[in-house]
Amino acid sequence: MSSTLPAHSPMSIMKKFIALYLNVFICINAFAQAYPDKPIKIVTSFSAGSGPDALLRNVSEKMSKSINQAVIVDNRPGGNGWIAADLVRKAPTDGYTFLQVDNTHVALQQHLFKKMPFDFNKEFEPAAPIFWTNFFIVVPMNSPWTSVADLIAAAKEKNGRLSFGSWGVGSAAHLGSALLETEIGYPMLHIPFKEIPQVYNAVASGDIDWAFGTAASAGPLYRGKKVKFLAIAAPKRLDGYNDVPTVTEANGPKNFELKTWVAIYAAKGTPKVMLDKFNQEMRLALLDPDIQKNMRTFGFEPWFNSPTEVQKEAENQSKKFATIVKNTKISID
Repeated sequence: MSSTLPAHSPMSIMKKFIALYLNVFICINAFAQAYPDKPIKIVTSFSAGSGPDALLRNVSEKMSKSINQAVIVDNRPGGNGWIAADLVRKAPTDGYTFLQVDNTHVALQQHLFKKMPFDFNKEFEPAAPIFWTNFFIVVPMNSPWTSVADLIAAAKEKNGRLSFGSWGVGSAAHLGSALLETEIGYPMLHIPFKEIPQVYNAVASGDIDWAFGTAASAGPLYRGKKVKFLAIAAPKRLDGYNDVPTVTEANGPKNFELKTWVAIYAAKGTPKVMLDKFNQEMRLALLDPDIQKNMRTFGFEPWFNSPTEVQKEAENQSKKFATIVKNTKISID
């Protein structure tokens, strides 16, 4: 008596399904083990020599040694990050082209711009976080202020004439300053600059009264005693700057926080096994002692998370930015 199953019996169909599943699993596993088999490119919207660029190059060197493939950094600054993003968006989704961006590209611009070339979050997904960093309140070295309370008192007295700087309308520094302005209840004067270094040089010379800055952007002038930090907009003090109080400790608005983060994104459609592999290699690079030391120099905190958790963080920040933009009525045509 034959034991052959009918071709369309439930058992026969199940066996075929299992065989197909195993074949697909074996192919994916082999594919993942072979990846990468050629150089990887990371396109960044940051200028060459900036803190995020310098760290990315150090991380890329570590990753190159681990994967035995070159990891190339391609700087494409300008256009509020759209130039770099568009280049990656149009590249093949084969896991060999990635994008370095910060949270303003991911969570802010859709609320700020009336028109955008494309919807970033429909075109990209997270691959790996790199770091986050909080902002300091930066004032001239000869400023009479010793606390955030002094800044608030000056804003009240000058009634719209107290000036703060940023590197452009809608930048993280601008949004953070507008948020502080809203919380203290006194108007201030926004002075936008074209480039980040110009902001802190203007603070140091006394051309503007204050600005938000990170350890990477304003730290050199701080260490050179050209500016001083009144406070850090963070829940706790930063290692290496332990003498700088938080905004809350300096008698400013309670629980006031302003931070930026940088992550690697990939065009949607990139295979998950490649995203997971890239995330794993980024984590290993960030754990390297040399990278950790470099990050402390810039005041960066390493950020270890899965792509899913990065997406959640982006969504939470998007809600916060939406509220700030709505309340301050900031927009860009």
